[in-house]
Amino acid sequence: MNERYLEGRVAMVTGGASGMGRAISLALADAGADVIIGSLMDNNPAGVTDGEVVHRPGKDALQRVSEEIAARGVNAHASDLDVCSSDACQAFYDEAIQVFGRVDILANAAGITAEQSLCGHSERLWLKVMDVNINGTFRMIRLVLPAMIKRGWGRIINIASTAASVGAVTSGAYCASKAAVVGLTRCVAQEGAPHGVTCNAISPGWVATDFQKKWMARIAEDDGQTGDDAVIAAAMADNPQKRLIEPCEIGALAAFLCKEDALGITGQDLTVSGGSIW
Repeated sequence: MNERYLEGRVAMVTGGASGMGRAISLALADAGADVIIGSLMDNNPAGVTDGEVVHRPGKDALQRVSEEIAARGVNAHASDLDVCSSDACQAFYDEAIQVFGRVDILANAAGITAEQSLCGHSERLWLKVMDVNINGTFRMIRLVLPAMIKRGWGRIINIASTAASVGAVTSGAYCASKAAVVGLTRCVAQEGAPHGVTCNAISPGWVATDFQKKWMARIAEDDGQTGDDAVIAAAMADNPQKRLIEPCEIGALAAFLCKEDALGITGQDLTVSGGSIW
């Protein structure tokens, strides 16, 4: 088996400086792909919406992940990216073309959530969650898909969530946005199918990332608790495997979906949750 089956391919990963995005970037690099990552930085002037739960890494984290990618013997590039801005997405794509010449693989891992019941839900917060999770995914796919179709090869991987298939009282925006990601995935898969382009969604349960720890801390705060330890312990206790999913498990699946042997897998919503429903 050729472990470097993605040599000569170029991968673009949003949310690539941390969590699942980082894990996907490293897995693709291990398989031989050159990788460009983009993430919303902690010093980005894009406004923070009251109530949002998001992880914004620093420039040092972006650089560190870029170095981790390069250490796999591939070319790496990193840039600030706000997927809520069409101009920023276009600039990121243009940068990838300038540096690498094309994009063969797109992984949409940028994400955001909020803890807010529908009664009295802030419209601004609702729209922000939608803009990051579904509109940002749409913006990036719209940029890369035409050239993938023209070349007759492409892989698109969208991070959805088990929340796409279930509901929670305070996660209406998140559940709705991730369900939309799954719906978009199926449509893109149909459009790309005659041209060697696949599109799949990965739906994780609770994953051990900084983003999800912040989310758990928000849940704990709303429940009058301090920190995320109790929420993490409860999530692990409820999981049939009694654990959280590791980011590398998401990276491994993403890399598998980029194999030639995975051409027939498209339009799917692949759950990685250790058997948990949420």
